[in-house]
Amino acid sequence: MALLPALAMAGEPAMKTRTASAEFDRLFVLAQTELEQDKVDAITDWSFNDQKPFPCVCFETGEKWHYVWTRDLSYAADLALAKLDPERTKTSLRFKLGAVRTPGVQGDQSKWKLVAQDTGSGGSWPVSTDRVVWFLAARHLLGDPVFRKEVEQALFMTLSQDDTFAFDPEVGLYRGETSFLDWREQNYPAWTAKDTTFIAESFALSTNVLHYEALRLAERLNRENGDTDKDNAGFYAAKADALRDAINRRFWNESRGMYMSYIGPAWAPVPVESYDLLGTSLVITSGVAPADRAQRALANYPVAEYGSPVIWPQQPATPIYHNRAMWPFVSEYALRAARATKNAERIAFEIRSLMRGTAKAGSNMENYELTTQAVHFEDGKLSGPVVNSPRQLWSVAGYLDMVMRGVFGVEDDGAVTPMLPTQLVPELFGDGDTIALDLGERRVVLRKPKSLGSAGLLVAGTQRTEGRETIVDLVPQDASVQGLRRNGAQFAPPQPEPPKPVRDGEAWRIAMAAGTILYSEGKRIERVDADREVEVRMTGTSQCFSATNVADEIESLPSRTTCVGPELHAERASPRVWHWMAPNDGRYRVSFRYRNANGPINTGITAGVMRLGLMCDKKLGPWPQFATIVMPHNEAETDSTSGTFEAKAGANCTFALNRGTNMSDLDHFAHYTGGKGGASGPLNEADIGTLTIVPLP
Repeated sequence: MALLPALAMAGEPAMKTRTASAEFDRLFVLAQTELEQDKVDAITDWSFNDQKPFPCVCFETGEKWHYVWTRDLSYAADLALAKLDPERTKTSLRFKLGAVRTPGVQGDQSKWKLVAQDTGSGGSWPVSTDRVVWFLAARHLLGDPVFRKEVEQALFMTLSQDDTFAFDPEVGLYRGETSFLDWREQNYPAWTAKDTTFIAESFALSTNVLHYEALRLAERLNRENGDTDKDNAGFYAAKADALRDAINRRFWNESRGMYMSYIGPAWAPVPVESYDLLGTSLVITSGVAPADRAQRALANYPVAEYGSPVIWPQQPATPIYHNRAMWPFVSEYALRAARATKNAERIAFEIRSLMRGTAKAGSNMENYELTTQAVHFEDGKLSGPVVNSPRQLWSVAGYLDMVMRGVFGVEDDGAVTPMLPTQLVPELFGDGDTIALDLGERRVVLRKPKSLGSAGLLVAGTQRTEGRETIVDLVPQDASVQGLRRNGAQFAPPQPEPPKPVRDGEAWRIAMAAGTILYSEGKRIERVDADREVEVRMTGTSQCFSATNVADEIESLPSRTTCVGPELHAERASPRVWHWMAPNDGRYRVSFRYRNANGPINTGITAGVMRLGLMCDKKLGPWPQFATIVMPHNEAETDSTSGTFEAKAGANCTFALNRGTNMSDLDHFAHYTGGKGGASGPLNEADIGTLTIVPLP
């Protein structure tokens, strides 16, 4: 059953609001107008099809972006498009699927399609792994049996591929970049601008919550298909439960009362003083965060005068884009999180922010500068937002969702569950008793109570249907009294230089400046309040150190990591095979020196993705050990991501490095002409140098 009519404007808007605020009513019409402008019959992009249009009855991303990208489309569809125009949404989502075109890579399911990760950091997937956001959108469109079958196949294949190449079983999380925050130095350490290996083996909150949602969808579809707990439904349920627990264990910062945006790699999982609003909102709306943590996480996430920053704290010497900015679609996810936690003040704050930004700009912009909510702020070399597009698709969808769900409470299933802050009543109701949302075939009317009392929220009391009208009598309800933290524009200090350990007998001595913190293996060692040396006992295994600066009780992003201690090398027997004898029982970390010049650091689809197999004659078990090795694009020789393994003393071990898969293997990229691996054919290669092994504590 269609809950809302597909928008088909010809002068008159398909939907209208009737409130005491002419501005509120006008901006709702504007959002519908801009959504119509985002509907196209052909798409273009500088890096596809030699910049020639090709047919697609799709949504384009914005006035400046005439293409369809997985994350932009999917978030927009989850917010509003799936219910407003399901057919065009399905067409757009289908465009982001691709079958494997490389012989031997996928086996019997070669005709099944996977979700495409768009061009990006270090050569795309699995440096970035948030393509599973596609399922956040697709879950709304399962009433079409043909599309449902496509979703099931894509879900099975995409999760299977991510489990093989992106999941770390020791940590219990999926590796990869923060979702949407994909301009590295905006929210990652500045040194990742030239080296994305850290990003490829780190773990992001938002991306893991998206995988959790995908696993829950897999569980649901299998149950609906008749599977029992002993079959696939139980398998996906157990994986989702374990991932939920790992997210809460790894990302929660109790001292801040917030979830960290990302943490370091498995071998040095340094906690990072970085928080992002999308990840925070998703961890709440998904149900991953327990109720008490959900309330604290949103209440503790700081705001600025006019809206919520997409990251906190802000990073110094960084242009305005994600840094020092608010993004409307993320603000709408924050509004959803505020509704989930009954945070009346945050609900009102986000509604006003969305209205103000659109009214001031005259369009649903891509983003705004944080302190002024301007579309451009002059600050010399740091001016921005660096890029900003009118009628940005996910901003349009976010605004529509703010009106339909955020104010009138219309849910995806058609239920009406308003949660209206009493402080908005004078603006929306004026002297009247009702406000209304006309959806065409249906009209939702909210009736205010005779007395607001001291309650923070108005929620649904009695409901009745009269013809096409759903009339809801609002009743007061207490809300959580949280307040708003107003330091959203606060800066973090700059990142320090990496530690330089110097051996002194059986210890490492590390010179630390005042106001720095030393970490080893991801664990905090010591805060230094005056310039001095810190002594760390040698362990006889690899010891890895990083540092942060501290100012106003906010830590900088981490320095590069410096590792010291034993370093072993395997003997190369052939281009892809190495031999090595283990000196002691224990755990080891293995990585490669390499060069991947198949594309620039900031884009492309040719990240090197390999599977490393290990067999030793003194076996720990009946099976070989495996690890995924990722070799992102780079400009100079550097280290790959790492794998870990165990070996017994004296074991003769053989390492074999085999080709894995990357995005160039998908036929979706057959039209990619902006770099290697597209129209010229799949490419998954790197110049591989020394294999390095270090013993772990």
